[in-house]
Amino acid sequence: MAKGEATRLFLLAELARRGQSHGHELRREAQIGRAELWADVGVGAIYGTLRRMADEGLIEPVRSERQGNMPERTVYAITAEGRRELAVLRDRFLRDVTVPADPFDLAFAVSADLPPDDLRAAVEDRVRALEGRIASLEHQRTAAAKHLDQRDELLFDHLLARLRTEVRWHRQVVNDLFPGHQHNPRKEAQQ
Repeated sequence: MAKGEATRLFLLAELARRGQSHGHELRREAQIGRAELWADVGVGAIYGTLRRMADEGLIEPVRSERQGNMPERTVYAITAEGRRELAVLRDRFLRDVTVPADPFDLAFAVSADLPPDDLRAAVEDRVRALEGRIASLEHQRTAAAKHLDQRDELLFDHLLARLRTEVRWHRQVVNDLFPGHQHNPRKEAQQ
């Protein structure tokens, strides 16, 4: 999928769901809903994507408004062509199976010349980072529990399952390549 398509899908879906909205509202919704957790939604690219979609006729400006000292904001609505694009993008995203490349894999593939202790330390650092991400997501999930619907819960389950699988794979790498340094959670807890 082309870079930015997730942002397009998010914006078109939000305009179809919410009705007329300005960029700040859409950006805030992406931040509150943590859209970047579930997909490659570029929160910082929202305004540029809105302008491009308006140029393409997928959305249209319906008015400008200003509240107090705030800058003037353009309010957009989805067009009939935008609804068709939304249907196409959503269908493609629901059906495509994509496993994004992890830059770690390339670095690992070309790491034969690294001292074993350095490689092991890098992999173990990744395990700790992944475990930190899991803990952070579990905390976010608990904090947001009253605001989550069934889809949100399932999305958390999916992301957490993927991260836990990554942790298991990285631990297996350490166990296979460095048998004298097998993962031992009890030993780590004592240190």
